[in-house]
Amino acid sequence: MTSIGIIGFGRFGGVLGKILSDDFKVKAYDEKVQDEQFGVEITGIDTVLKEKSIFVAVPIRAFKEVILDISPRLSGRTTILDVCSVKVYPATVMKEALPDHIGIITTHPLFGPDSITRPKGLTMMMHPTRDNYDMFPFWKEYFESKAIKVVEMTPEEHDRLAARTQGVTHFVGRVLKEAGVEPTEIDTLGFRDLLHVIDQTCHDSWELFTDLQNFNPYTLPIIETLESAIETIRGKIIRRD
Repeated sequence: MTSIGIIGFGRFGGVLGKILSDDFKVKAYDEKVQDEQFGVEITGIDTVLKEKSIFVAVPIRAFKEVILDISPRLSGRTTILDVCSVKVYPATVMKEALPDHIGIITTHPLFGPDSITRPKGLTMMMHPTRDNYDMFPFWKEYFESKAIKVVEMTPEEHDRLAARTQGVTHFVGRVLKEAGVEPTEIDTLGFRDLLHVIDQTCHDSWELFTDLQNFNPYTLPIIETLESAIETIRGKIIRRD
């Protein structure tokens, strides 16, 4: 395989294109992006759909619409790889909407435009959801060759864990920003870590944040647990004398 396709060339699509363009001819489609980047050819959707491996890197809220649109236009022996930050939702959409002969690999690269500049410790979740053409071992080995640790788990396992990790991190970052937490002249190391959380999470769009919360079925109970914990701790520190 010498070429691959990408649908969606926003912030993460660009990161993906930059990684893949080292080893493949990358053809990408995006309604807004028109100019070549990182050696990636920006082309029409029909050209991208001819590729045998196609990464779909669109916002979670737009994912179903895109899959429904491309489903009847895909040729045989094609494998679709999503990169959504939630997994049960896109896996369900693809299994229900894509023809049985289309392969499906669900992935979640646990890095983005901000963290890719710190290449140590990058991780990627992958699952052979419907690996009709045995492409999972190829892509797993490929990303591992890029010093990315690949963790295999089901979409359900991913979302349960992500609700407690990614969901909490983004929620706390947004809460701290909303509370007006800012640097001071006497910052401790721990406080600087909190500022880093704000900086890292709030660079992402509000749409991504709300999609992380709304499309992961396990996130709301975690938020409710956080709210309960805040009330519990607050109750313990209020002086009653």
